[in-house]
Amino acid sequence: MTVIELITSIRQHKKASLAILVLALLLGKIASVPFGMYGVGTFEGERNDILRRRNYLIGKLATTPQKIMEEMPGGMDEQFQGEWAMYSCSMFAVALTNIARIYPEQKEVSLGYVDKLIEIVMSSKIREYDRKRWWGEDALASLEGDHSHVSYLSILAWMMGEYKELGGGNKYDELYSRICYTLNRRMLDAETLNLPTYPDEPIYVPDMLVAVVALSHYAKLNHGSCQDTVNRWIEKAKTDWLDAKTGLLVSFLDNTGAQQIGDMPVKGSYSALNCYYLSLIDKSFAKEQYERLKHYFYQSSPISGLKEYHDRFFLFGMDADAGPIIANLSPSGTAFMVGSATYFGDFDVRRMYFVIE
Repeated sequence: MTVIELITSIRQHKKASLAILVLALLLGKIASVPFGMYGVGTFEGERNDILRRRNYLIGKLATTPQKIMEEMPGGMDEQFQGEWAMYSCSMFAVALTNIARIYPEQKEVSLGYVDKLIEIVMSSKIREYDRKRWWGEDALASLEGDHSHVSYLSILAWMMGEYKELGGGNKYDELYSRICYTLNRRMLDAETLNLPTYPDEPIYVPDMLVAVVALSHYAKLNHGSCQDTVNRWIEKAKTDWLDAKTGLLVSFLDNTGAQQIGDMPVKGSYSALNCYYLSLIDKSFAKEQYERLKHYFYQSSPISGLKEYHDRFFLFGMDADAGPIIANLSPSGTAFMVGSATYFGDFDVRRMYFVIE
């Protein structure tokens, strides 16, 4: 046996072992679901389960910027760790607001932790990833300037909107308005209403949707201010930025924000995230996009979940945004799809949550 044949044989054995390990983990998880679901289904059981999950995330995220960064995947560079930390904080802030809606007695608790999460996202440690990508320019120190910083500013504005919705005081009012007016101005100054997340990169449509969500939320809290920009972006999305094959919002636009990049695929994780954001802005458009997502990306067997790609197959892979892709399934895409399935009352899809949780 040659050295090349030996190496090939070792790699094949490693792949087979990994496949067996992953399959064993999946089967073990499926088998454990009935035990883990004991008590869930009653009002009290659901409440206890939600609060248990909240408390777990409080321990992971309502800490310090340094500890949050340490929780992020170690194999990623600082940029992606910063992004994941920021998105984790923002999604948890929204979850805390939703918990307060369902259980009003939790409002003060939610408000306190949303305030804590905003302070963490505003820390120099978390926003460092964005500063480095914008040639050392700090997003909050350059609101009068023209560089985008769209992802960081949108996330922060969205979180401040959640704080206000929970009944927070005027602690962030001035900065909240400045950020939203900055985003609004920069979008209107762009020919296509789209802004780059980073210099010389494509437009990432989910990042732009966060900006639209942030402005839409601000409009609801401030007598319609910035709503016209939201309406204009959504109308252009419906006519100019739909994938010809699937009818879904494209995942990437060229760096002018005008058109889809020919060789860039529509990603399941991005599309599921787009559906979630759209449900906060335009319910009918979100429902249409959800049905298309389900048609092209949802897989019910042998394992339920959302595929990362509808027209190709990956046994194992790692994506900086989607996370680990296992048998072409996207964990993050599946989680976001479950949110839309719940929102639209699609309980057949919703049930897959109990397998992937």
